[in-house]
Amino acid sequence: MFDSAVAWLVSQGRTGQWGSSPFTGNDKRTRQVTGWLELGDMRIAELDGRPAGCVVVGAAHDYVAPATEPELYVQALVTDRRYAGHGVGRALLDWAVAEAGRRGVGLVRVDCYAGDDGRLVAYYESCGFTRAAPFTVGEWPGMLLHRRL
Repeated sequence: MFDSAVAWLVSQGRTGQWGSSPFTGNDKRTRQVTGWLELGDMRIAELDGRPAGCVVVGAAHDYVAPATEPELYVQALVTDRRYAGHGVGRALLDWAVAEAGRRGVGLVRVDCYAGDDGRLVAYYESCGFTRAAPFTVGEWPGMLLHRRL
């Protein structure tokens, strides 16, 4: 899924988000995805019995300001580009919000790439998230967003 997303971003000339190399074969990315699987907070959506997207929830990344209240943090969200437009990402974000409710948490936060034309930030806003704070990691521009239950 990550490889298809990277390939699509590259085809759009949008390499600022995840670079231009596939996740497959990248040891750092393999450790990252393996870590998410081992923690058990990754959920995979399927369409017609095939993996269509995944979401990872857990603690906030260390590059964003800590929350001042209990939260559930969306660490990663990706949709296989073959299923673009099928609502997979939105369904996974809705699952994360419902999961926060099941855990008795009233805040869900996510960060995303805020460069290029800002389409990714706008996507999260269309899913009910509100901009909280811009940030940078090196030269990578990001936006922290939140959604309250």
